[in-house]
Amino acid sequence: MRQEEPNVSRPTTAGVIAAALLALSACSSSSSNSSSANQSASASPSVTGTVTVFAAASLQQTFTQLGKMFETAHPGTHVVFNFGGSDTLAASIVNGAPADVFASASPATMKTVTDKGDAASTPVTFVSNELEIAVEPGNPMNVTTLQDLSKSSLKVVLCAKTVPCGAAAQKALSTGHVTVTPVSYEQDVTAVLTKVELKEADAGLVYQTDVKGSGGKVTGVNFPEAASAINDYPIATLTHAPNPTGAQQFVALVESPEGQKVLTDAGFQKPTASSSSPSSSPSPTSS
Repeated sequence: MRQEEPNVSRPTTAGVIAAALLALSACSSSSSNSSSANQSASASPSVTGTVTVFAAASLQQTFTQLGKMFETAHPGTHVVFNFGGSDTLAASIVNGAPADVFASASPATMKTVTDKGDAASTPVTFVSNELEIAVEPGNPMNVTTLQDLSKSSLKVVLCAKTVPCGAAAQKALSTGHVTVTPVSYEQDVTAVLTKVELKEADAGLVYQTDVKGSGGKVTGVNFPEAASAINDYPIATLTHAPNPTGAQQFVALVESPEGQKVLTDAGFQKPTASSSSPSSSPSPTSS
């Protein structure tokens, strides 16, 4: 007897073709996704190593926060800061101190760097800052106006005239026709704030961001003359940057919406409409 063959379903020619097309489509899709991922990964330059940032003392809190954000976004990197008076930092840069980025508290101090050809990029003004009178909590000496700082009974501290906060203070005092004899001139705004916090001074001219960042250790007194002495803050990558890619990416973070939010939350303002290029701005008694 003839044995019947099992009833096995055989794929039709059309079925085979359809399966082959599906397989090719899947391979093509996978290849396309892989290509897109590779393009996306290569869109942002890879950053490694140390990024050294020279920045004005008034940027210490915000830039420290931005540094942590940068290190999180770029694993394996380390941001090192040098905070201080902008004039001192600018002098260090033109004298060969290794740094990747310079963020100054005034166009005039940035001009010191650009005039020597030490800025690799055109400086960009990223925020502005306004002065405020810092006094002890509760304002026990009842300081309410800029004119009050001329009282002989008050111990007042100011920034040195060669740093941006000092230049702004002198401009505000000149606008208000106020003469002040400070007990000391400090090399940066942080030192002025510390004097008031430690009760070594009754009042000091600092930035609004310093008062806000003090955590209640001082009280701020606004005064109208401050509007005549608003400081714009420029930032630039540096010509001899040891880590140029890291420098570019850090500046990009400062200018990004995330970076700007950190700065505005701290009390910094948008750049003034009259902000001029640091490379063309005059160099008054500021720094």
